[in-house]
Amino acid sequence: MQRLKVLVLTMVAVWSVTALGQAPSGVTVFEGARIIVGDGQPPIENASFVVNGARFAQVGKAGDVKVPAGATRVNLAGKTVMPAIIDTHTHLSQTREMLLDDLRRRAYFGVGAALSLGQDTTDASFQVRAQTMPGMARFFTAGRGITAPEPGRTTAPYWVTTTAEARKAVQENAAKKVDIIKIWVDDRMGTVKKLSPELYTAVIDEAHKNGLRVIAHIYTLEDAKATLRAGIDAFAHGVRDKDLDDEFMGLVKQHANLVLGPNMPDRGVVASIDWLRPSLGAAEFETLQKGNTNRPDAQAFWGIQGRNLAKMNAAGVRIVVGTDGNTPYAPHYEMADMVAAGMTPMQVLVAATRNGAQFLRLTDAGTIEANKSADFLVLDANPLDDITNTRKIASVYLRGAAVQRSSYN
Repeated sequence: MQRLKVLVLTMVAVWSVTALGQAPSGVTVFEGARIIVGDGQPPIENASFVVNGARFAQVGKAGDVKVPAGATRVNLAGKTVMPAIIDTHTHLSQTREMLLDDLRRRAYFGVGAALSLGQDTTDASFQVRAQTMPGMARFFTAGRGITAPEPGRTTAPYWVTTTAEARKAVQENAAKKVDIIKIWVDDRMGTVKKLSPELYTAVIDEAHKNGLRVIAHIYTLEDAKATLRAGIDAFAHGVRDKDLDDEFMGLVKQHANLVLGPNMPDRGVVASIDWLRPSLGAAEFETLQKGNTNRPDAQAFWGIQGRNLAKMNAAGVRIVVGTDGNTPYAPHYEMADMVAAGMTPMQVLVAATRNGAQFLRLTDAGTIEANKSADFLVLDANPLDDITNTRKIASVYLRGAAVQRSSYN
């Protein structure tokens, strides 16, 4: 989903968290909401849940949850609660101050964790990852990705031309304890040399030796097939040049743990952006509005990827949400595109929450369950009825603390 994913750089970055962002030390009971747990099971109607400090203590039907003595009570009647969103494909800023702003922006729009894929060149990324910052999405990084030489991209990815260089790049990333290895297998429409099978096979082999998974930026069906044969673990994009064929789907069946972040492109249709008006300044909103047009060529391009996503979903491939950029509200558009491609709202919500957490190996997030981190959105409407209701955010809580959203502008 590329549409609206280029954040206007002049967007005001004023953010804050309640009580200096500290998780509350007491116990709070939230009552009367519909809870979408995030595991694909039907929602819990008229539910209650207890948050003790930074974690869920109890979750269930209102009559089954015991209200601790002295607990603060919050009435959520008519609201829907879902887990915080996980964005598994971002490209965030490189200075500490700007990176923290990026993570605050994501918290505002309900994102509880974000993975930056392959363009992190400074120590700031690893320093921020080591600290769970109040009122901000948690941060994960692939460090520096790996590609063949690409003029114009000299500072971010490792350029490799030999298997020795490929393995060394993995080893350097492994020494920094990156969360995953990123490779680019794309000739950018014939403008650069593509990472060869020999080189990415060496990357995958070395990564697996170091206990790391590899995620691939691919474009063509043939490259997707070849990387599957080489043992790739995840795709950061769907196939974009052709419809998936039987040979590809046969390879997919051999990779039970394959993960796909489809990263849907611009759908090429006019989409409502009115929900962003209260958050964006007038100039920024107008800039987005000008690009909000019908484009038949984009519709055809989207159609290929929509069909391919539907086929992967039907095959049982684990789908996650990833937006490929630095626009904090993009997951909400990505989720709508995934529904437009044929996934159900529940499947998309699972992709955006539990599946994303599992992909990041976050064992304490992704679902609303006892003992997990209290990362959740309170919505004014039910996204199972209309996936765009994820945009109707009443409040966001990360690690039990309410994110202050009133001072966005």
